[in-house]
Amino acid sequence: MPEIVKIFDTTLRDGEQSPGASLDVNQKVEVARALESLGVDAIEAGFPVSSPGDFEGVRAVAKAVQQPVVAGLARCHKADIDAAAQALKRAKHPRIHVFLSTSPLHMKYKLKKSPAEVLRIATDLTRYARSLCRDVAFSPEDATRSDLSFLAKVVEAVIAAGATTVNIPDTVGYTTPGEFEAMIRELFRRVPNFGKVIVSVHCHNDLGMGTANSLAGVRAGARQVECTINGLGERAGNAALEEVVMALKTRAKYYGVKTNIRTREISRVSRLVSTATGMIVQPNKAIVGANAFAHEAGIHQDGIIKQRLTYEIMDAKDIGLKASRLVLGKHSGRHAVGKRLSDLGHKVTPEELQAIFRKFKDLGDKKKEIFDEDLLSLVEESTGAPREIYVLDHVQATSGSNMVPTAAVRLTRDGQACHGSSTGDGPVDAVYKTIDHLVDRHPKLVHYAIQAITGGTDAQGEVKVQLAAHGQTVTGRGAHTDIIVASAKAYINALNRLAGLERVRNVGARSSLALNERRGR
Repeated sequence: MPEIVKIFDTTLRDGEQSPGASLDVNQKVEVARALESLGVDAIEAGFPVSSPGDFEGVRAVAKAVQQPVVAGLARCHKADIDAAAQALKRAKHPRIHVFLSTSPLHMKYKLKKSPAEVLRIATDLTRYARSLCRDVAFSPEDATRSDLSFLAKVVEAVIAAGATTVNIPDTVGYTTPGEFEAMIRELFRRVPNFGKVIVSVHCHNDLGMGTANSLAGVRAGARQVECTINGLGERAGNAALEEVVMALKTRAKYYGVKTNIRTREISRVSRLVSTATGMIVQPNKAIVGANAFAHEAGIHQDGIIKQRLTYEIMDAKDIGLKASRLVLGKHSGRHAVGKRLSDLGHKVTPEELQAIFRKFKDLGDKKKEIFDEDLLSLVEESTGAPREIYVLDHVQATSGSNMVPTAAVRLTRDGQACHGSSTGDGPVDAVYKTIDHLVDRHPKLVHYAIQAITGGTDAQGEVKVQLAAHGQTVTGRGAHTDIIVASAKAYINALNRLAGLERVRNVGARSSLALNERRGR
């Protein structure tokens, strides 16, 4: 059986140290519960002595989760260790994580202590932490810039003093995979009791090698990795949990180990952490970025259609997504366009596809991504079907601090004029309720956003909405100097796109029925 590599998640401690990523107690508990459902082995909930809020956060997490170890960070000071022990009292599986710098640079300028003093403090305070908690981790801060002989002495001493885990951190992201693997192997060789504890690694991403260095540590014998969701953390962040886990899963034969992570929870937890911290995941981020399972190049799309493994080393379903995504754009090929039309329920002949594809390429040169509604608009143009069912004629809204927001709308529906009015929670809500009543549709408003196109108080505003109905999601846009008018135009634009999707599906269904009837004869 493959050995287990434990996943020690420090999103709530090191990840929260990302500028602007502060979490309140309730958010910490929500993330901790998500991490528990993900299957992490340990959660570092915070640095209890650093603030009353962090203390309460650690205490709340310790109470909220049952399965993972809950760790609290502490410097090699009695007050820190006491605070950690107090905060962890309710934890089912508590761990005190103490740290002390061991590099010449840190000892001289930060600690202002000699190596002998650092060795004594590390030993004494590890022993003190162990007197308060059965599970103690020790980290020699800035280990990768430490003298290896001195580092080995410290590691041996803290294990003898009661440390049950020794974590080797690349605190400033300085090392390289080859160097780090050699360092861990050398510590196994030099420290007699190193193999008797959990050997952990904690790698920062300053040179973009956090994940690679962590995996090198695993190759050398480390059996715990400290990491964060979405790679959050100080400066350039930490090794990303999702990258480490999926690398070990995808290259299982190479590494010969596995984790306890339920990988289908990865996408959900990534989104939760992004929302809670306000830290947006970059689109090209490995594993959880929006483009991680997206394909636009025609050659790639053709390969994916024929056999997913041609251009995907992982299955999107393994991280909780429904499927990979074929992004239609100027680089897309005819096969991808044809498949997407087929998925939308529209069967076209090779001649029709060729005509549509020519228009598709022209459109692709004008916009970055071509959405379903854009594609079906091309189909409508090719079949001569009318594009606009609903046309906005007039909109007026009134609102104020002491009045109920009210809207009046006049529009044409299939050439027939209609008008009405409604109230709402605000002027835009009143407008949308009126339009829903007039067109007899009630789609779900998924997204609403306003953006100024130009500067100044007289700027034209652009409104973007996303509507969902019957399993389809469409985007509508509208621009006007009056933001209420822009909102109405965007909504009408989206409704027309929804109607177009339905019309094309109906045409496709009738074509398929007729074809089947002919075959039946």
